[in-house]
Amino acid sequence: MEPLYLDHAATTPCDPRVVAVMSKALVETNGNPHSTTHDSGRKAAALVEHARTQVAELIGAEAREIIFTSGATEANNLAIKGAARFLATQGSPRKRVVTVVTEHKCVLESVRDLAQEGFDPVILPVRPDGRLDPDVLARALEVPTAVVSLMAANNETGVLQDYATLAPLVQQAGALLHADLAQAAGKIPVDVRAMGVALGSLSSHKLYGPKGVGALYVRRRPRVRLQPLFSGGGQERGLRSGTLPGFLVAGFGEACSIAREQLGQDAAHLAHLQTVFVDRLQRCLPGSFVNAQNSQRLPGVFSVRLPAGLRALDVLAAQPGVAASLGSACSSADLAPSYVLEAMGLTWDEAARSLRLSPGRFTSAAEAERAAELLAQAAQKVRASHTPQESLCV
Repeated sequence: MEPLYLDHAATTPCDPRVVAVMSKALVETNGNPHSTTHDSGRKAAALVEHARTQVAELIGAEAREIIFTSGATEANNLAIKGAARFLATQGSPRKRVVTVVTEHKCVLESVRDLAQEGFDPVILPVRPDGRLDPDVLARALEVPTAVVSLMAANNETGVLQDYATLAPLVQQAGALLHADLAQAAGKIPVDVRAMGVALGSLSSHKLYGPKGVGALYVRRRPRVRLQPLFSGGGQERGLRSGTLPGFLVAGFGEACSIAREQLGQDAAHLAHLQTVFVDRLQRCLPGSFVNAQNSQRLPGVFSVRLPAGLRALDVLAAQPGVAASLGSACSSADLAPSYVLEAMGLTWDEAARSLRLSPGRFTSAAEAERAAELLAQAAQKVRASHTPQESLCV
């Protein structure tokens, strides 16, 4: 049997409706979308522009504010490095670049990389609830700042940053605010204008679209200027050169359209699955605990801490019937406790006892309940040093 898949925060399967759109585009639209002197190219360009509108509508942007990339990692790099470097070319005295310790690795490394170019990288701590303290941000912004990058929703705990409080501080300081929207878009309502965002990154494969494509929102008014990461033919408003993969872009657009249409339905479903899973796990494995359980969080992305004496890695290894993870997929190769959880104040042992669960659109309540039972049985097996033991679930 296929494992019960509860790792949608790492990647989602393509929605069948998305696959249908991509298949049609791959067969019927073979032109280069940047070759508009003939019908084949114009047809491909129309496909791309339709997808651009679909992506924009999901986050409350204008179509011309969407720049297609290979994914959120490229979009994050382009936003942070591109904005800081452009300001430097204009002689700006703003050299500080600020982010938070619980960000995705590509954001943290982008900020750190800028130190080699004379910028001042600042990585702020978070409170035990996983959120950034506004006073801590305000103090960091006392130094002239170029860019602040804040993940809207954490990819391990689901914790939502308080944009209503934090964004005005960034704006008042005259800095550009970048949001990694990869986990938030498609799960909760996102309006980049209401959030006060100047730049925002999205990833197709986090919302049931194909891998290999993403987007960067670049605010048009007041205009945000970026220095491109690499040189080329000047596609995507001169910000991201290279021929776009039309069929992937079309799939991304369709995924955004579907997410927008059934946002409320999906959110309610994911919240229900989390309740079903946690209730069953705590009944079968008393002492299990949801990290940051009192924080405002995404539906369907949650971190569970197992009882003392149980390493999450051992439990997952003992139960291949459940596909879950220790934390972010970007650092899973390390097989180390989550740096996000340690940054929130958990001990090494507490972080090592934690695993990330993320059911999805096509997960049933019965599957969520069964996954909890299987993990509890694996935990009992590990606890008993692999001695067969009858399940304690009731």
